[in-house]
Amino acid sequence: MYCIGLMSGTSVDGIDAALVDITGTELDLKINLIAGKTYPYPQEIRQQIIEVCSGKPISVEELSQLDDAIAHCFAQAAKIIQNGYPRAELIGSHGQTVFHRPPFVSKRDKGKETQLGYSLQIGRGEVIANLTGIPTVSNFRVADIAAGGQGAPLVSKVDAYLLSHPTHHRCIQNIGGIGNVTYLPPHQQANWVQKIRGWDTGPGNVLIDLAIQKMTNGQQTYDKNGQWAAQGTPCQPLIQKWLEQEFFQQPPPKSTGRELFSPTYLEQCWQEAQPYRLTNEDWLATVTELTVASIAHSYEQFIKNSINEILLCGGGSRNQYLAQRLQQYLPKSQIMTTNDVGINIDFKESIAFGVLAYWRFVCGIFGNLPQVTGAKKSMLLGDIHLPVCVGE
Repeated sequence: MYCIGLMSGTSVDGIDAALVDITGTELDLKINLIAGKTYPYPQEIRQQIIEVCSGKPISVEELSQLDDAIAHCFAQAAKIIQNGYPRAELIGSHGQTVFHRPPFVSKRDKGKETQLGYSLQIGRGEVIANLTGIPTVSNFRVADIAAGGQGAPLVSKVDAYLLSHPTHHRCIQNIGGIGNVTYLPPHQQANWVQKIRGWDTGPGNVLIDLAIQKMTNGQQTYDKNGQWAAQGTPCQPLIQKWLEQEFFQQPPPKSTGRELFSPTYLEQCWQEAQPYRLTNEDWLATVTELTVASIAHSYEQFIKNSINEILLCGGGSRNQYLAQRLQQYLPKSQIMTTNDVGINIDFKESIAFGVLAYWRFVCGIFGNLPQVTGAKKSMLLGDIHLPVCVGE
């Protein structure tokens, strides 16, 4: 079945669109990436998304307008990615996350009460369905959250059936704006699916990108291949101090976003760095090191088995300096990318949401892994939107 997966992550780089031919269900699941492309947002929309994610007040009317504008961008990406190929039969759209709050325990007069999490992805699925004329599944996180889960990471089950190895222990490490990992035990083990774990590891590219933008007054948005950071020396005392932050110590299930790793967070890090008199290169190397160290730190804390292979994906997997530093932290593991095992590093996440839509709409298969998200039960993920009219 030809499906389109649509995704825009916390880096807000643009809309990743993947046209995928999907066959099978779980153990026999197979995907063939027919076409993949990233479609940048118009600059005005991207800037508004970043401002909303950073907590800038916005009226309900303005939010509704942004919701529609993003849906139009997603629909346009879905239309263009099909050019020259057979028409897709289904769209899975993650949308654009603008707010994410994990579940938490609040104190009440007569004790403690667990509060459900909240996660808002905008870019309405019903608009995408009607503009494209293609059934669309969206709003994937809410069912898991309603069951007491984090609503993240959601791609771990897809990782399991596409990327597990018969005998190797693998970690699938996505480095987008935020980093997240899926630990996959060998699938020859008994009850291997129940042993899968996953969580957000902390910042991916978000703090690096913010630091670059501040250092260049917005003239540069990312550190290509980590070339700038590679010229500096990480400040290890700062790294050790930053790793004491509560999120890094919290055991999984856990998730995070720009709400924590924000410009304000980076500014606090900058103030703490002042006594060390770092050069720009040292500062950027240290910010990059936080991403690396937080990944390694979480593996050492929360994974009991030795890891044979770490498969990187997402934009950060192109940062050669970051990958080299991670290899220094985890010398016994082979650092690779998902490209090495046949899954495109740039479109793995959008492929995953295509699969989740396929599982929901075609197969009726639960999409979450409760031991990863913390949900009380397995859930069907996503709201189904059928087109009423075709085209604009």
